[in-house]
Amino acid sequence: MSAGRPLVLAALFATAALAHVGSPDVFFQGKAGPYQLLISIRPPDVVPGVARVEVRSMTPGIKELDLTPTPMTGEASKHPPIADIAQRSDKDPQYFTGSLWLMGSGSWKVRVRASGASGDGELQIPVPSVALKVKAMDPGMTYFLMGMLAFLTVGMVAVVGAGLRESRVEPGVEVRGWSTKSIVAMVIASVVLVFGIWRGNAWWGEEATAANQKIFKSLHIDASLEKPDKLQLHITDPDSVIPRKLDNLVLDHGHLMHLFLLRWPDMDRIYHLHPIEAATGYFEIELPSVPKGEYRVYGDIVHDSGFAETAVGEVTLPDVTGKPFSGDDAGGVTAPADADSFPLEDGYRMIWAHDKTKPISAKDLNLYTFSIAGPDGKTVTDLEPYMGMGGHAEFVKRDGSVFAHIHPSGSVSMASVAVASPSEMMAMHQSQIGSSVSFPYGLPTPGKYRIFVQLKRAGKVETGAFDLTASQ
Repeated sequence: MSAGRPLVLAALFATAALAHVGSPDVFFQGKAGPYQLLISIRPPDVVPGVARVEVRSMTPGIKELDLTPTPMTGEASKHPPIADIAQRSDKDPQYFTGSLWLMGSGSWKVRVRASGASGDGELQIPVPSVALKVKAMDPGMTYFLMGMLAFLTVGMVAVVGAGLRESRVEPGVEVRGWSTKSIVAMVIASVVLVFGIWRGNAWWGEEATAANQKIFKSLHIDASLEKPDKLQLHITDPDSVIPRKLDNLVLDHGHLMHLFLLRWPDMDRIYHLHPIEAATGYFEIELPSVPKGEYRVYGDIVHDSGFAETAVGEVTLPDVTGKPFSGDDAGGVTAPADADSFPLEDGYRMIWAHDKTKPISAKDLNLYTFSIAGPDGKTVTDLEPYMGMGGHAEFVKRDGSVFAHIHPSGSVSMASVAVASPSEMMAMHQSQIGSSVSFPYGLPTPGKYRIFVQLKRAGKVETGAFDLTASQ
């Protein structure tokens, strides 16, 4: 490993968050009974904290929308609190907002229940809840409290001295100067108060250190190539305060890990692979043919609690001559040709359908819609399910601060949905795809991104790439 790479990894880990890197918000689309909903949930970055919920109904007729947070599993999940009623927008009757307290760390779910003219329905949406940072005190409040501390300290010393000086004086007798006893008492009081302030500051520092240790840290992947083409992966936990188990992983889309290799910094090759578990915390896979280079490594896993996260790392690979893609493995694209069309084999093209005149703003939930056109320019209608979904997309920021693996249902994993609601997970399976696939997502920060899109047709997974820029 080069001398500069630890700094790169440190920056990468510092921006990592939960099931994605640098992208903590939850996006979901699905049906609550007869109502098609697009949902954004922005978890708090401190715990306990308030999550912001935004719901857009694509189906008219909703009269009331209720929101209820509960832990995903355990006894508390059986005793939900009273539901909060989402507020309808005055300007848009199909847009609702709400705020929910998430009181503990771990895997939570938000129940969205809709009622209206067409009946009732509900969705259960997995939401990870962990502390991502320690909030700093406002500078103005800091100066105010320091001033009050100085004022109270001086006042307390003066009270001690005056009390000793005047406690035995007859009423009406004027006292001048300070006695030796009162001066000694003030000195002692000053020493005691300064010691108390010092000890309080030390306690505050200890609490701050403990709080920093509770900040969520991503799992790390140590990746190494065993000749000629076997990649070995070791997941390690950098968090000693809240250790995560690695013997409780569950299948997601039929795999314990979804591994992404992204050549860096050109981002001109991406591989979506599925290693097998050799032992607890250890995975391995025989690579396809991969060109040499530096690769970012992202491994999506899900725990049996429904908590999904992404382990991150880096690896340097030589030219690898491996086997052709098989099963669900796919990838190996080149840089995009233009903004909305990507060339595939045999004259086919992947098309991104979007309004070029409308800027894409960070934080806004959008539907990113893709299709495949034949050599004749006509959109094909025979797209096939890829691991039970219409497709997969990876949103990557050019500076490396964001990596998000998105499905047509949103940013949550199918395994997490299965823990929250097995029946809902079954409804997410897609057997018929049609001619296009849409991915709901909100870019977390302004800047330049690349979207890698994987759609399946004629038994083959096609991978396209598209560039975009998110405005403030």
